[in-house]
Formats: sequence, C-alpha cells, structure tokens
Amino acid sequence: MKIESHIKHLNESFDEIELAVTRGIESRQRTLAFHAFAAAVDMLEIILHKKNLIDPGFIIKHHWFNSTKVIEEKFDFDFPKKNEILKLMQEIELMRNPFCYGRRRDEEELRVIVDKFKKLREIFTEVYENEL
Repeated sequence: MKIESHIKHLNESFDEIELAVTRGIESRQRTLAFHAFAAAVDMLEIILHKKNLIDPGFIIKHHWFNSTKVIEEKFDFDFPKKNEILKLMQEIELMRNPFCYGRRRDEEELRVIVDKFKKLREIFTEVYENEL
C-alpha cells in the first residue's frame, strides 16, 4: 500500500478514536479497539516504508501480534524504539479481539487501551516527528 493510503487510513482511525473518546468509550468499545490497532499498524507501516525497511507490498497482519516469536520473526530488522513500539502494539492487539467480540467492558478497562494507544502515538511523534 502506498504511504498516502496509510496516511488517509491513519487519519480516519484518529478521527474515530477521538469521536469514541468524546462520545463515550463505553458505547464504542468495538470502534475504539479496532481503530487503535489499525492506526498503530498504519503508523508503523508509514515509518517502515519511509525508512525503506519493507517493500511496498508488505502488509502487517494483526494476528502476528498474538505471538512474541512471530513478532521477532517478522520484524528481524532494527528501527528506533522497536521493542517499545512492538510491545505496545502487542498489548493493544491482545485487547482488540476481546473488546471487539467479547462482553461489554467498563470505562476503566477501556481506558487502558486508550492510554496504550496515546503512549504509542507519543512515541511515534517523538521519534518520527517529521515522518507522520
């Protein structure tokens, strides 16, 4: 996928997350969980494409983040804050399925995914401020 497409998808996810937080995350847990991970993937793919670390056809699959071993295999190259970024992405992914398809969660539980996403976005902004 082209970087421009990732940026459009990323902005859509940012908007959806902001809307979910503004209107109440308890009533939008599926939207929140889906878009938090989708935005994380788009941020990572933008950076990796700009750093020429992946081919244009490379697609990050959400299920890779269910296994630390698979993450290590798929991302066997280095980039700034790699371990911190991939760890947060894994934590968000591990919440994604239960939040999208499981029981309703209370605000405190949902706030965890919001906080992890904010931290991930801060890392990308800090490390790659001119990239996003």
